This record gives sequence, structure tokens and C-alpha cells, in this order.
Amino acid sequence: MCLIVFAWQVVPGTPLVAAANRDEFYDRPAAAAHWWEDSPQVYAGRDLEAGGTWMGITRDGRFAAITNIRAPSERRGDAPSRGRLVSDFLSGEVEPRDYVESLRSQAGAYNGFNLVVGNGKELIWLTNGRSDDPRNGQPLTPGVYGLSNAALDTAWPKVMKSRAQFSSLICQGAPEEAYFEMLADTSLAPDDDLPHTGVGLERERMLSAVCIESPAYGTRVSTLVCLHGDGSGMLVEKPVR
Repeated sequence: MCLIVFAWQVVPGTPLVAAANRDEFYDRPAAAAHWWEDSPQVYAGRDLEAGGTWMGITRDGRFAAITNIRAPSERRGDAPSRGRLVSDFLSGEVEPRDYVESLRSQAGAYNGFNLVVGNGKELIWLTNGRSDDPRNGQPLTPGVYGLSNAALDTAWPKVMKSRAQFSSLICQGAPEEAYFEMLADTSLAPDDDLPHTGVGLERERMLSAVCIESPAYGTRVSTLVCLHGDGSGMLVEKPVR
């Protein structure tokens, strides 16, 4: 995933609502969301190159998602797949807090990531990027949050815009389609508002859209997730390209 906005313990009876876009190279093979044959409790899309996933839920109300940290100068070609961090949590039974603690000693082996794991009782964000945010690795308090390819709630234009729009939709009790309309926004941020992550102005501009379009890379799917207080969950995925 490259953009996730989520409301934690804001909607009565629904501890988690999340809306997300997965951005990836178009030629990287992936399967649409489905119940996994090798882990029947997991409902998620699947990266067919490395075997992990970017976002998913389980029959017993577990949730996990990941975004990459955009730091091209620090990327290592021999690092393990970050998608395994999501699939390992979903296919296991470890509580979110214990899972995060188990990752701390090995997080540096991976390229930069933001991982969100939770259930109906707690939701935790963990990053191995350069962040002194005291929320890192700790259960989040109720609120609306935004993640892209930097630390939680970093003030990138698409994060700020999507989080505000998402909050409004939550307050309105908006229908499902409204969230997908929000995720389909292809407008670009003004150059003066762009972050500087080492990829050059043209690419920063292209990546500033909520829904990214380019010849080889862009938003592949949009996803809406709800975890309900009774332990049930819903994940709706719509292909973009």
C-alpha cells in the first residue's frame, strides 16, 4: 500500500474503518483479494512474486497493512519481502503487541516500512524508518490517521487531503462508494507542497496524487476495510488497473 487512512475506535460498533490504495509496478504479478488456500482464515490480495500481501483481514477480526518508506538511497536489493510482515501476522495467532515486540530486533533487516497490525481491541503502528514519534510500536489512541511513504501522519499533501476527506465521510456515515470516489482522485499537488524524498521533481509530482497514474507504475487497487465490534470484518477491493 502507498496510502492508508483509517479511523480507530471512532465509529460506534466498528472499531476500525480503513481506506487504502495499493501502488505498484503494473508488471508485478498479484492476485485479487480471496480466501487463501494455505491459510484459510486469511482474506487478502497476494503478491505472486514474493508470496506476501499488502493488506488483509481474517475470519476472527485481525487486520494488517503495510506501506514502504520512500528512501531510494537506503534501499537494499537483498532485503526480505516486507509483505511477509503482513501475511505472517494474519496467518498467526500472536496478539498485536506481542507480534510487534517480536519484530523489533529484526526490523532493520527490511527496507523501510510502516506496518499497522491490530484486532478489535488494539491497533499498533510500527516503522523502521527514521522516526522519533512516541507512537511508534505503541497501541494507538482513538482517532483518524494517515499513512503514505513516510511516518504516520507526515504532512504530505495527499495524506492531509485524504485524511480530512475521510474524516468528513466518517462523520457523514457516507456510503461505501464515497470512499472509493475519494481514493480515485488523480489530481496532483502543487510543486511547492511536494516532499523531497530523492526521486526528482517529476516523480515527486506524479507520486503526489491519491490515485497514481503513469505508464509503468501506479495505483493497482483501492480497498475499504471495516472491523466490527462483534469480531466480523469486511474487505472490499476494487481494481484500478
